[in-house]
Amino acid sequence: MTFETEDRAALRESVRNLLAKHSDSSAVRKAITAPEGYDAGLWERMVEQIGVAALAVPEDYDGVGASLAETHVVLEELGRTLTPSPMLGSAVLAAQALLLSGDTEACARLLPGIAAGEIAAVCWASAAGWSSPGVTATGDRLDGTAHYVLGGDVASTLLVLARDGDAVALFEVDPHATGVTRRRVPTMDPTRSLAQVRFDGVTGRPLASPADLVDRLRTVALIALSAEQVGAAQAALDLTVEYTKNRKQFGRVIGSFQALKHRMADMYALVETARSMSYAAALSQDTQDAYAAKVYCSEAFEQVAAETIQLHGGIAITWEHDAQLYFKRAHGTAQLFGQPREFLAAIGM
Repeated sequence: MTFETEDRAALRESVRNLLAKHSDSSAVRKAITAPEGYDAGLWERMVEQIGVAALAVPEDYDGVGASLAETHVVLEELGRTLTPSPMLGSAVLAAQALLLSGDTEACARLLPGIAAGEIAAVCWASAAGWSSPGVTATGDRLDGTAHYVLGGDVASTLLVLARDGDAVALFEVDPHATGVTRRRVPTMDPTRSLAQVRFDGVTGRPLASPADLVDRLRTVALIALSAEQVGAAQAALDLTVEYTKNRKQFGRVIGSFQALKHRMADMYALVETARSMSYAAALSQDTQDAYAAKVYCSEAFEQVAAETIQLHGGIAITWEHDAQLYFKRAHGTAQLFGQPREFLAAIGM
């Protein structure tokens, strides 16, 4: 099955053109310092002009009714430019948590807002990672701290995955409720803002929580993340090739040196195989494919980013150059939703 259909190609072109106008390097650096952690004006354009937040939301909930493959295209383009946005945390993670819950009342109440660009955040991980929630539920009382929350400091709705005995339950929480404390935390990757959200005796609104909710949500999250990784890895490769075409040493452009050609050919092979892995997972939405995409795309992006630094030389680690941003994104995404080694044992089982 071919991933790049005519409709997806048109969607890709629309997103790419919009980002070319409003999310170049200087715009990304400006967005990093914005109070929201992203360019609110650009997000509004993406929502209103292209409908990115509504793509995977069913038409019954004011969405476009497309598939997660269309969302994959958008995430790949956002990864290519390192554009900070609520796309992954809200339009993908939060929207899919609601849809996978099967709670039609909650979907009807919350999804139209998410499709229109409102921000929702999923509070999930503990300090140790995503293998166990950081929040505990006792009835409808929530206590604990959710770590690494995408958009947690600016969201208008919090969806909380909490340990409830041996199970995990889903709750809806008003971020302004008494007992909720939110703060943005420092991150290695400045283009991705994360937050800690603490709950002290907060009353949550229970939502439907199927036994396989966490596993299915993790599958969606890993596949979506791989799209960002592929887009960013491609951009890092393009940056490197362009640099080697212009940088001269010993009277020749360094891109003409055979040893560097071999290294860039290896980078190209990593990007293309990662793309194939990511696209296959996007089409199948299979858990095993998601795990494989997480492991391979994380490692491929890290290798490509490392070679980008090496082939640029000292300039690559200066703040003024974008290479260091791709390097930081590579290592940040490798940790997001779980380290690659956590999924190795599960592949092929």
